[in-house]
Formats: sequence, C-alpha cells, structure tokens
Amino acid sequence: MNQSPERNGVLIFVSPRAHKFAVIGDEAVHAKCGDEFWRKLADAMTGYFRKSEFTPGIIHGVQKAGDLLAEHFPRQRG
Repeated sequence: MNQSPERNGVLIFVSPRAHKFAVIGDEAVHAKCGDEFWRKLADAMTGYFRKSEFTPGIIHGVQKAGDLLAEHFPRQRG
C-alpha cells in the first residue's frame, strides 16, 4: 500500500474470526481527510457488522473510500 507513487492507497482489512476490522489510508489520503473521516467510516461499518450485515458493511466502506479517492485523486490516463 505504501509503495504507490501518490501514496493514496486505502486498505480495508476484515478478520471475521477475531471480529475485528481496520480501515487504513496511506499518507496522502489521510492528509486530505484526517482522522474524523476514518472514525465516521469505521462507525458506519460497525453499525452494519453489529446487525450481521457484513457484505453491505464492506460495500459501504469501499464506496465511501472510493468517493474520497475520486474527489481528491481523480483518475489519470495511463
């Protein structure tokens, strides 16, 4: 993740057996959104997971992270 040229990677890690997950943004992404974005995203995903809605929770996380990336790191040619 930290080897991308723009340092804009996002990792969503889910450990079902441990009942834990993490959402981690690389340096440039974190600089654009700060801690509050990650807290809100984790809280929203937790809400889904507590209702055993795992797939919708992950989809929500991916969509919100994608929206953030699209806003601050628009797709480039090549």
